[in-house]
Amino acid sequence: MGSSYGYRAPLPWTPDDSNTFLQKVVLKLLAMNDEKTKQKAIEAVADIYGIDSIAADLKEQRMTIIGEMDTVAIAKKLKKIGKIDILSVGPAKEEKKEEKKEEKKDEKKPEKK
Repeated sequence: MGSSYGYRAPLPWTPDDSNTFLQKVVLKLLAMNDEKTKQKAIEAVADIYGIDSIAADLKEQRMTIIGEMDTVAIAKKLKKIGKIDILSVGPAKEEKKEEKKEEKKDEKKPEKK
């Protein structure tokens, strides 16, 4: 009987793209108060694999990053520039179907006299 040298345990997750989804990460970079720091932050985040878009608002010191990426990797890169606050992490596209359903329900209710 003996050894199992050729056996590999199955992974708890599959490495294909079926489990990945677009994330939207919004964070506040407190050190971002001039164009030079803003450019540094954008360049630091741009090196991370899986990022689709980066938006930086200098006035509010806020960055919005969209893509299939690791949020922890973003935090690590930006911590080298300055203190960060993660404001939100969630799906990139918010579904507005729920709002529409509520509006339709209100319209369908007949008024009783």
